[in-house]
Amino acid sequence: MPENQQIKTIIESLLFVSEKPLMPEQIKDVLEGVDIASIRQTIAELKAEYQARGSGMDIVEVAGGFQMCTSTTSAPYLKKFYKIKHAEKLTMPTLETLAIVAYKQPVTRIEIESIRGVNVDGVIKSLTDKGLIRIAGRRDTAGRPFVYGTTRLFLEYFGLKSLDELPKIEEFVQAAAKAEEEKTAEAEKAVQIPEANTEEKKEEQNESTEPAQENR
Repeated sequence: MPENQQIKTIIESLLFVSEKPLMPEQIKDVLEGVDIASIRQTIAELKAEYQARGSGMDIVEVAGGFQMCTSTTSAPYLKKFYKIKHAEKLTMPTLETLAIVAYKQPVTRIEIESIRGVNVDGVIKSLTDKGLIRIAGRRDTAGRPFVYGTTRLFLEYFGLKSLDELPKIEEFVQAAAKAEEEKTAEAEKAVQIPEANTEEKKEEQNESTEPAQENR
C-alpha cells in the first residue's frame, strides 16, 4: 500500500485528470488497500491545503463524487482569458419544467403540463437531450406513461451533492412573501412622496401670499 503522502499525490492527480466528479469507490479501485474513509479524509486535507494558501484550485463534492475546479474568485479572469461573454443559460420555461421534475419526480408529462398549463413536449425533449432529465420508468396506470427524473448531470450542473440539497419549498414561499412585502413598501413610499411634496408646495404658496396681504 502506498505511503500517506503518495496516496495524497495519487488522489490529487486522479482528481486533476478526471473530467467528471470522481467517486470514492473509483479511487479505491485504483488504490488497493485504502478504505473509503481514508480517501475522504485525504481529499478533505487537500481541500484544506488549497484554501489555506489561497490556491486557484478547489475541490468540491458534487453528485456523490469529488471534482477539482478553479476557485470562484478566478472566474472573471478565466472568462476574460477565454473571451467568454456569456454562458449558455436555460430559458425560464425550461427552468420551470426542470424544477417540477426535480421536486415532483418521478413525474409524468401530463402531470407537468397540468402544473405549467402549457404543452411541454419540446421542453422535455430539450432537457433530455441536454442530459438533465431522463426517463425513470413507467407509471402503473392506464396507458403506462413514462415518468421522468433528474440525472447525475443535473446535480453536477447545479453543484449539488444530492437532491437533499435542493432548497425547501418553504424557502421559496418565504422569499416570495418577503419580495411582495418589499414591493408593497416601495409602492406605499412612492405614493407618500408626492403627498409630502404637495404639502410643501402649499406651505410655500402660503408664505408667498402673506407679504402681499400685509401690504394691502
